[in-house]
Amino acid sequence: MRLLTVNTGRPKAASYTDAPGGVTGIDKRPADGPVRVADPGPKGTGGSGLAGDSVCDLRHHGGSDQAVYAFAREELDAWERELGRPLANGAFGENLTTGGVDVSGARIGERWRIGADLVLEVTSGRIPCRTFAGHVGEERWVKRFTQAAAPGAYLRLIEPGEIRAGDPVEIVYRPDHDVTVRMEFLATTTRRDLLPELLAAGDALHPEALRAALKYAGKPAVDG
Repeated sequence: MRLLTVNTGRPKAASYTDAPGGVTGIDKRPADGPVRVADPGPKGTGGSGLAGDSVCDLRHHGGSDQAVYAFAREELDAWERELGRPLANGAFGENLTTGGVDVSGARIGERWRIGADLVLEVTSGRIPCRTFAGHVGEERWVKRFTQAAAPGAYLRLIEPGEIRAGDPVEIVYRPDHDVTVRMEFLATTTRRDLLPELLAAGDALHPEALRAALKYAGKPAVDG
């Protein structure tokens, strides 16, 4: 398992985004050298965890629990076949394009060491939005991406570090529950009946998913 590329993007004006200022950082390209990864801070004020990367819509993206977004090269290859066109690493706005990692099958709370120092923890799947659809430029993209149920994973920072293309990816902790990124994504989008099952992942869940699961199960909400 390895990191194929580390991808970053700078703000660009785009007619398809409703982000403040009409700019988006979704157009991410592979970095030439090492990239430092650190905790960006709380959602709403913190953006990307990667140095040199921009998150322009802080209402919905970025922050500590979505500091890094990973997507498997294998899933990009599957979409290439369906769409009939090449998709470069970073094409879906992912920060990390991986090889040999079952990203959407990762368990919530699973921890990855990338390179010598960086440790990340899986929190949730990526929910497709208008900006993503506009960037990809395919009809009914939000519906198609949702139906595929292979959303890639958001991760929070556990230990900061510097990473680069070619670094090994090692799973250093895998929790004993069965709540995967794919299950969390389905529960959040099309299978609300699965929400109570997410509670097995506990505080490792993205706080928004945890609150939704608690509400559906009729349990008290957590603080924050």
